[in-house]
Amino acid sequence: HRKIGQNAHLSIEILNSVHNLTELDGFCVKGNISSVYTDRVLVHVKDLTEEKVGQVVWLRSRVHTSRAKGKQCFLVLRQQQFNVQGLVAVGDHVSKQMVKFAANINKESIVDVQGIVQKVDQKIESCSQQDVELHIERIYVISTAEPRLPLQLDDAVRPETGEEEGRATVNQDTRLDNRVIDLRTTTSQAIFRLQSGVCQLFRETLINKGFTEIQTPKIISAASEGGANVFTVSYFKTSAYLAQSPQLYKQMCICADFDKVFCIGPVFRAEDSNTHRHLTEFVGLDIEMAFNYHYHEVVTQITDTLVQIFKGLRDRYQTEIQTVGKQFPSEPFKFLEPTLILEYPEGVAMLKEAGVEMGDEEDLSTPNEKLLGRLVKEKYDTDFYVLDKYPLAVRPFYTMPDPHTAKYSNSYDMFMRGEEILSGAQRIHDPQLLTDRALHLVTNGYKCVIISCLISSFQFLGLERVTMLYLGLHNVRQTSMFPRDPKRLTP
Repeated sequence: HRKIGQNAHLSIEILNSVHNLTELDGFCVKGNISSVYTDRVLVHVKDLTEEKVGQVVWLRSRVHTSRAKGKQCFLVLRQQQFNVQGLVAVGDHVSKQMVKFAANINKESIVDVQGIVQKVDQKIESCSQQDVELHIERIYVISTAEPRLPLQLDDAVRPETGEEEGRATVNQDTRLDNRVIDLRTTTSQAIFRLQSGVCQLFRETLINKGFTEIQTPKIISAASEGGANVFTVSYFKTSAYLAQSPQLYKQMCICADFDKVFCIGPVFRAEDSNTHRHLTEFVGLDIEMAFNYHYHEVVTQITDTLVQIFKGLRDRYQTEIQTVGKQFPSEPFKFLEPTLILEYPEGVAMLKEAGVEMGDEEDLSTPNEKLLGRLVKEKYDTDFYVLDKYPLAVRPFYTMPDPHTAKYSNSYDMFMRGEEILSGAQRIHDPQLLTDRALHLVTNGYKCVIISCLISSFQFLGLERVTMLYLGLHNVRQTSMFPRDPKRLTP
């Protein structure tokens, strides 16, 4: 490349060849064409702390904002969920032209900068690295962004209410239509890094408990859970279905003596539900296990797994939790150890005491679930609990009746912040009892399918819903990287 000395006449030459590099007084425009292999070490923005004060470092980041002020230009340099203030000021190593050049770099462009880490007198509240700034001596544009962006990232991370009320925000459809840009925000970066942590902790915990991870087919020959809520796809000369759950294959593994299995994978539900918590495709965290004597063996395993996830998120992901909280403030997620288990009649009694009129064997409506969640939080100071012994009448025919009280069943739901995240039950494994239960519910020629030789409990968690509720967010689409619902099939 051609270099122009510091005291030489400065000009910017427009080059047609991408193989050329023009460097002007410490600043340049170039394309990364792998022409040179270098041992240069790039530091991470998150590592720019007071311990590095006085050090010369190289950094690659995006230009989040730039602001020229006289002979100075302030840049906010962003890398994933972290950012730092950079200062380009006229001096021994920086010319006026370099300041002007820096001020005109388009937002979201990727740059390499060399600078000295300096301590600041006052904390820089707008940056994650609040105690230091970078005094830039060289700046290279690696990739130039378009001058007009479909959304401004500052607007996309602004709280919708609060101190900044009245300033521009970005609505959800605009975010999702321009998801690649929206995913660059510090909030989105934090959400999906925490969500990755949920998967990691789920896998770690279950493997430590002796579970085996399995992978199950997502294209199947028949609807896995019956009903019409299934996507049909063309499969050569016939039709197939997208799996509503890995239920059948997990059951087969239990019958094959694997005892305890789990899988993490996509689940498809053709439900025309346009709510804050429903998607047509989501990531299922599925568990199946055999138990020896009592289905509460399963309940204990599941609640302990979730508690380990909650503890891991609290201990490992505080930075992400705090980053999300700046835009979406919420109370810290609370849980008990051991987990609170309420029997269904207890929950109904709490609702009745709060003025709700409902029968003892009536299923909970969504508003009543949320109300019960608030009542449990007030009384027990926990956002996570189990509601056990659901009425038999509101559960599927294959649910095992409670051996002590005929109108209730060996089934349960688990809740986070008043919303269901998991449904489980002991299944009837006796063919005659299963037949009797099915015949009892037969209406309009309903066909009974017998499932025998199985003592297990079916569980599934929706990864997106768990993340949403743990962080106290208001819509599951915020925790789905590329959400699918009845109205959205792109990007």
